[in-house]
Amino acid sequence: MSNRLEMSKVHSVLHLRRQGWSFVRIASELGIHRETASRYVREHGQQDAGFDGPKPTQVHTGSPAVGRSACEPFREIILAKLSQGLSAKRIHQDLASEHGFAGSYHSVRRCVRRQEAAQPLPFRRIETKPGEEAQVDFGTGAPLVTPDGRRKRTHLFRIVLSYSRKAYSEVVPRQTTENFIRCLENAFWHFGGVPKTLVIDNLRAAVSKADWYEPEINRKFQSFCDHYGTVVLPTRPRTPRHKGKIEAGVKYTQNNGLKGRTFGSLNEQNDYLHQWETTVADTRIHGTTQRQVGKVFVEEERPALAPLPLERFPFFHEGQRKVNRDGHIEVDRSYYSTPPEYFGRAVWARWDSRLVRIFNHRHEQIAMHVKIDPGRFSTQDAHVAPEKISGVERGAEWLLKKASNLGEHADQWAQSVIRGRGIEGIRTVMGLLALADKHAPQDIDQACQIAAGYGAFRLKNVRKLLNRQVPKQEQLEFMEDHPIIRPLDVYGELVRTALADAPRHERALHSSSSS
Repeated sequence: MSNRLEMSKVHSVLHLRRQGWSFVRIASELGIHRETASRYVREHGQQDAGFDGPKPTQVHTGSPAVGRSACEPFREIILAKLSQGLSAKRIHQDLASEHGFAGSYHSVRRCVRRQEAAQPLPFRRIETKPGEEAQVDFGTGAPLVTPDGRRKRTHLFRIVLSYSRKAYSEVVPRQTTENFIRCLENAFWHFGGVPKTLVIDNLRAAVSKADWYEPEINRKFQSFCDHYGTVVLPTRPRTPRHKGKIEAGVKYTQNNGLKGRTFGSLNEQNDYLHQWETTVADTRIHGTTQRQVGKVFVEEERPALAPLPLERFPFFHEGQRKVNRDGHIEVDRSYYSTPPEYFGRAVWARWDSRLVRIFNHRHEQIAMHVKIDPGRFSTQDAHVAPEKISGVERGAEWLLKKASNLGEHADQWAQSVIRGRGIEGIRTVMGLLALADKHAPQDIDQACQIAAGYGAFRLKNVRKLLNRQVPKQEQLEFMEDHPIIRPLDVYGELVRTALADAPRHERALHSSSSS
């Protein structure tokens, strides 16, 4: 693909060509190739035949001028067909078939474009039904003058109901999202209802990214609109005529209400604006509608407004957070758990004085907590990974159920431990379950049977039995006669013989010990 020029240079090429410059001169002046200049002139439909006037170098003879458009003799016909709504393609076909036009379609298309540019369409005035629309904007309010003589700028918020022209005005120190929302909310409660749509300029307090087709609305402002059941409709960027009622309304407030005035505080100016709206703006006969503003509002528009919610918008703060290694995020020096799959990821937190809500990157709520004091943790059981839940947290019932899987005797041994030692025995049962990592369940069950037979309910007893592989204790029947058992008189003879063979001092020692 060939390189493309910057738009500023393209505009220079087209402008110089309209002035009659040659392509060689344009190329030399702008530092480009003459073929490049020629190509851009062709692409923008400004060939030599399309120029409105002759070039300075043209020589006039009795024949038609070289630079004259082929469409010029048919100009009136083309205008008539344009008024019928015909396309450039259809006009070219009609000229060729009905009037013997020999020029190209591109020549007709260039002529049509010039005519459309020279005759822009008139603006369309759109009137709305009662309660359907309100237009909102900011302007400059009256300055505040401090006791030491310093002047402070104020920002004038104004909203106008499009049907009745009933308005509400308020001044704020800055055009922040918080101030914008509070002003709108005050206006709704002042009106006693909510309009269906809000037409706003692309205010930074409400629109994160201006786009006619898909604007990005500030999430906090969008939540406010959801709370009040209204829809926000940003205007086309740099097109103030799309909200002409509020443009005129702001100027009316500035010129009629605030011009030449100063105030000592915001409250003083807002009190004045409230009185001015009631006594002046509402009582006037509007120049367009020719009806009294306040009367139309009370009789026709106020009943059409949507009802107010039960409570005002719960104002909140929000910000991006990263989930820590312990699965929590920090909000106002407190810590709140998130689902385990969000470990190490970025989430959005939104909080007010009562609740903390957590959202994923798609703005779907994934957790909600009650606001807690700084330094504390709020952890929901569902947010702890199963692998990280200890037996102590799961409780004795869960542990005993796991022990029953090892065998009947293991179950009985574990139950005896819990009954005898209570909470202290929970860890012992956990240790019993951990033995399954090294020993077969049947071996553990047998060891528990033997240990229970001796009344040994310590984990170390079961471990020793498993390490020694001690067999089950047998109950042997007592036998008086057995081939390997010698009679008692044999043992007596053995003792006497041993004593006779022992040294004298040992016999003496034995005698003394016997006495």
